[in-house]
Amino acid sequence: MPGSLCGDAARPARHAPFFRRRMYPSRPPASKGDHDFPGPCRYNCMQHALHGGTMGRATPHPDTLCARAGEQLDRTVGGVTTPIHTASAYMRADVGGTAAYRYPRYNNIPTQAAPAEKIAALEGAEAGLVMASGMAAEAMALLAVLAAGDHVVFQADLYGGTHHFLSVELPRLGIGYTLVDHADAASLEAAVQGNTRAVYVETPSNPLFHVVDLAAVAEVARRHDLVSIADNTFASPINQNPLALGFDLVVHSGTKYLNGHSDLNCGAVAGSRRLMDKVRERAVDYGVTLNVYDCFLLERGMKTLGLRMARHNENALALAGYLSGHRLVSRVYYPGLPDHPGHDIAARQMRGFGGMLSFELDCSQKRARQAVAGLELILEAVSLGGVESLICFPCETSHAKMPPDERRRQGISDTLVRLSAGIEDAADLMADLERALALAMRDG
Repeated sequence: MPGSLCGDAARPARHAPFFRRRMYPSRPPASKGDHDFPGPCRYNCMQHALHGGTMGRATPHPDTLCARAGEQLDRTVGGVTTPIHTASAYMRADVGGTAAYRYPRYNNIPTQAAPAEKIAALEGAEAGLVMASGMAAEAMALLAVLAAGDHVVFQADLYGGTHHFLSVELPRLGIGYTLVDHADAASLEAAVQGNTRAVYVETPSNPLFHVVDLAAVAEVARRHDLVSIADNTFASPINQNPLALGFDLVVHSGTKYLNGHSDLNCGAVAGSRRLMDKVRERAVDYGVTLNVYDCFLLERGMKTLGLRMARHNENALALAGYLSGHRLVSRVYYPGLPDHPGHDIAARQMRGFGGMLSFELDCSQKRARQAVAGLELILEAVSLGGVESLICFPCETSHAKMPPDERRRQGISDTLVRLSAGIEDAADLMADLERALALAMRDG
């Protein structure tokens, strides 16, 4: 099984994942206020049961959580899937009572709660929240813990959209930042200042697949009383759980692996209830709500996340091995390869090495374009994490907004190619690459 590719990574412990099945009654459950997470005490009872309580059973497997966690079933109808609640206004069931007003911008209706709770379960978090995009998730996580005059430490090798946000938007808000070239704990700690409030990492990173030792960085954050935030998009919660390794918040571009079908745009944040209350307040203020139709698609997509990631892991490892031996490829970036500099860390903290890889073509940019254009099964397109295999040049897509000098300094060349391995047959994908690379070599 692909899950056996890595060493045994720690299962979520600090915020144990839960599995519960709640049937909605005919009236809304009580809640403390309009902005609370929906529903009463969603986590504590199940966490108690999973820690030797009355249920007396082990923590469910991630595949079980994918299929069943977070579902919001309606007993008045009896359907076995979460219904799509399209209303923008909801009647208060207990006039003068304690039930919260429901309103979509507050993210407190069942259709929104379902994917949020599923993500929280998979990440071992007390609470989760879904939003309109991955960038919205990143921004809300950061703005929940930063204010004017504060400082945050980032690793330099980041998704281009994140780099643009920190370099353009944070200064406008009076927030300082430092980029650290080597995202090891010592380098990140050396960048901490008196006004530093958070540290933000991405592992494996986009597009060069640097691997951050999450446990070591979390220890640095605790030592300096910093909020630690990890982008877990490339790994997915199936392969890696930053919260279990000591991080405070985890963010995702849910557009990618969580949904997995290239048909919606969304983001997610998960963490402790204390921090997530702050994230949610920012999300309500900025209005980054995910619409209910996309919430439905996200929850449905996540039901097969475990199955899909097994194939993504398997295919990416096979393609990385194949490309490593090709004479037109000078270097492959994939943490599952034994010669990857972060392989040992990845094997320790991940259960699978993921479905993404990058490789450097040893040729001109023209020939590199010919190779990519010659692919038939693998599609040239932006984004990743879907069932179909996608390929792109980061210099033109994910990192196009990054200044060229900064791209080159980080090692993102014009012939670096990023590949998202889908769930097609690995032999078919290798045959497609073999034919396209052969044509580029012949015509070069």
